[in-house]
Amino acid sequence: MNIKLDKNEVIEDLEFNNLKIIQNKKGFCFGIDSILLSDFAKNIKKNSIVLDLGTGTGIISILLCEKSKLKKITGIEIQKDVYEMAKKSIKLNKLENKFEIINENILNLNNLFEKNSIDVIVTNPPYKKKNTGIINENEKKLISRHEITADLEDFIKIAKDLLKDKGEFYMVHRPERLVDILSLMRKYKIEPKILRLVYSNKNKEPKLILIKGIKNAKQFLKLESNLYIYDENGEYTEEIKKIYNKI
Repeated sequence: MNIKLDKNEVIEDLEFNNLKIIQNKKGFCFGIDSILLSDFAKNIKKNSIVLDLGTGTGIISILLCEKSKLKKITGIEIQKDVYEMAKKSIKLNKLENKFEIINENILNLNNLFEKNSIDVIVTNPPYKKKNTGIINENEKKLISRHEITADLEDFIKIAKDLLKDKGEFYMVHRPERLVDILSLMRKYKIEPKILRLVYSNKNKEPKLILIKGIKNAKQFLKLESNLYIYDENGEYTEEIKKIYNKI
């Protein structure tokens, strides 16, 4: 397939069902957090209508098209050039019938979607509060990492508005924001149901959290076993190898 790449764009093999993705090496590239979230959310119900908030290059949506039995997924991406790059990845993978992307701020989604119309929402939002941490001069990386265009509460509020009753919400984030996440989910009637901590290895503090919530569900939180990325030899653990389709 003839896909025209812009300057600094490359095609990378996702090593799963022949999927590929286009990335700009000078911009924000996806990390293991997106891979883990796509695996965490893969058991969504068959024929689900899914929304991916802040889809970026489309990595989560592309993987979920193959890992799950969803009917359709729509990615929302505010950055025009990143959106255009994701569109090319959709075409490259021949996913036009399952994956649509919209160039829009999540704050405007109530104008595009009916309330209570979405089965599942997945999101890998910016982790850092505005004006905190090391500020990256690259605007694309700044928007991807810091709450510039929308904050954590915005992501959770829009999920509440658009999810159906008992709709599912999946998110990857940082442990230091856990109190904020749980309190905001409760505030907006998305009950935290499953929480999993992700560690680099057994000697480190957790670096990521994976969380699932259900809109208007009863209170009960399950803590899943810890997920370790590397073993004592610095190699990927067996679970990570399975997620990356290495075994």
